[in-house]
Amino acid sequence: MVSPELPAYVLGSICAAGGTMGFIKGKSVPSLVAGLTCAGLYAIAGSRVAASKPYGAEIAVSVSLLLLAMMGKKAVTKKAPVAIVMSGVGLIGAIYYLNQLLSASGRVKKI
Repeated sequence: MVSPELPAYVLGSICAAGGTMGFIKGKSVPSLVAGLTCAGLYAIAGSRVAASKPYGAEIAVSVSLLLLAMMGKKAVTKKAPVAIVMSGVGLIGAIYYLNQLLSASGRVKKI
């Protein structure tokens, strides 16, 4: 079984890579800032989950939904490969950590 903080760290790494790629390919400073910010928030979420502190999964869900909303729009309209991957990252994170939250409350079975 995967430790519950591992997905946050992996998703954060992918965000950092995506933001860096956006900066390298298009000289987009907003991409770099957004990617590193999301990566930092995922790292905070992962460390809180690992330490069993409150709001770790909630932070991960929030970042995931924000990422899905922002990059999903770009993925649909522009069909940009990085946007498609990043919206997939948001979707995976949202599903995983929403499941963690709901299973902790006893509402659903853990995946």
